[in-house]
Amino acid sequence: MAKSRISSTQWILIALVVGVILGAVFPAAGFPALATAEKATASVFLRMIKSLIVPLLFSTLVVGIAGHGDDMKKVGRLAFRSIVYFEIVTTVALVIGLAAVNIIKPGVGVNLAAGTVKAGSELAQTKVTFTGVIEHMVPQSFFEAAAHNEVLQIVFFAILFAVGLSRVKGPLKKVMLDVCESLSSVMFKFVDIVMAFAPFGIGAAIATTVGASGLSVLANLGKLVGTLYGALIVFVLGVLFPVALMARIPIRRFWSHVRAPWLIAFSTASSEAALPLAMESLERFGLPKRIIAFVLPTGYSFNLDGSTLYLAVASVFAAQAGGIDMPIGNQLIMMLTLMLTSKGVAAVPRAALVILSGALTMFGLPLEAVAVILGVDAVMDMARTSINLLGNCLATAVMARWEGEFPDAPAMVGAEK
Repeated sequence: MAKSRISSTQWILIALVVGVILGAVFPAAGFPALATAEKATASVFLRMIKSLIVPLLFSTLVVGIAGHGDDMKKVGRLAFRSIVYFEIVTTVALVIGLAAVNIIKPGVGVNLAAGTVKAGSELAQTKVTFTGVIEHMVPQSFFEAAAHNEVLQIVFFAILFAVGLSRVKGPLKKVMLDVCESLSSVMFKFVDIVMAFAPFGIGAAIATTVGASGLSVLANLGKLVGTLYGALIVFVLGVLFPVALMARIPIRRFWSHVRAPWLIAFSTASSEAALPLAMESLERFGLPKRIIAFVLPTGYSFNLDGSTLYLAVASVFAAQAGGIDMPIGNQLIMMLTLMLTSKGVAAVPRAALVILSGALTMFGLPLEAVAVILGVDAVMDMARTSINLLGNCLATAVMARWEGEFPDAPAMVGAEK
C-alpha cells in the first residue's frame, strides 16, 4: 500500500499556520532572539529566490524568442495583445476599487493623529514619473540591472538580445541557443531545490509579520483591510473568473498549478519570490516557454491588478480620513495619474506606498494617512501581491489561447512534484 505524501502546497499551508501561531505566542518585543532568527530565515529564503531570477528569466526569454522560429511578427503581435489586455483588466480593477471605497467609506471616522507627517514624507521623497519609468525600462548596463534584479530592464535587454540572435545564421546561433537552453534547464532544477526550503522561509516570514505587528493589527483599520479584501474578491469572481471562462481555461487544472506560487506571493508579499515557481508551474500546465517568458515578467510591470485596486482604495481613504470631499471627476484624474506612474515600479520597496505618497502630495491630500496605512500595509500587501501574481498567470494563459498555442490536453499530469 502506497504511503500518502504531503504535497509542497500542503507543507506551505502548514508552515503558514505554524508561523502565525509562533508570531502570536512569541511576539518580537518579548522574544527578540527568536524574532531575529525568524527574520534571518525569511531573508535567506528571499535571497535564494532573488539569486535565480535573472539567469532564469534571461535564458527562458532568449530561447523562447530566438529558438522558436525567426518570425519577429509573432513577438510584436504578442506584445501588442498583452498590453491591450493588461490595460483593460487594470482599468476594471481601478473601477472596482473606486466603487468599493466610495460605497463603504473606510476612511470616515479614522483618526489621522495616529500617524505622522514624517512617515509619509519619507516615502513621498521617492519621485516617480511616467517619463522616468520609460527611461528606467532601458538598462544602461546589463550587469547593473542584474545586480539589482530590475525585471523590466532584464526583459528589455533579453528581447533585443534574442532578436539579434535570431538574425545570426549558422552554428554560432546554435551554440548560443544551446547555452541558454542548458542554463534554463539548470535554473528550473535550481527552483526545485530552493522550493524545498520554502515552508521554512514562508513560515518564518509570517511569524515575523505577526510577531512585530500582532494579531490586533487588523482591529484599528479593519474596515480598510476588509474593503480591500472584499474588492479583490469581487475582482477575482467578477473579472478574472469570467475571463478564464471566455478564454476556455480549465479553471480547476489551472488553479492546481498556480496555487503554490500564489501561496508564496501571499505569505511573503513578494512578487519576485513567486516568479520562478510560477514560470515552472505554467510550463507544467502546458503553456509555451515563449509566451511564459514574455507575458509573465512583463505583466509584473504593466498588469498590477491588485496594486492598482489597492491604490484606488488607499488614495480615496486618505481623502475621507482627512475630511476632504473629492468629486468623482477628481478621483478619476488621480486614478489616471496613479495608473501611469505605477508602471514599472514593482521592484521598488513598498512600491505601492511610494506611488501613493507621491499622489497624495500632488493632489494636496494628508500624508498622515500613509503612516496610518503603514500599520496594516503588511496584511494588505499580501493580498494585492497575490492577486498581481494570479492575474499575471491568467494573462499568460489567455495570451496562449489568443495566440492559438494553448494546450487543450494536459501536457503533464498533476501540479505537484
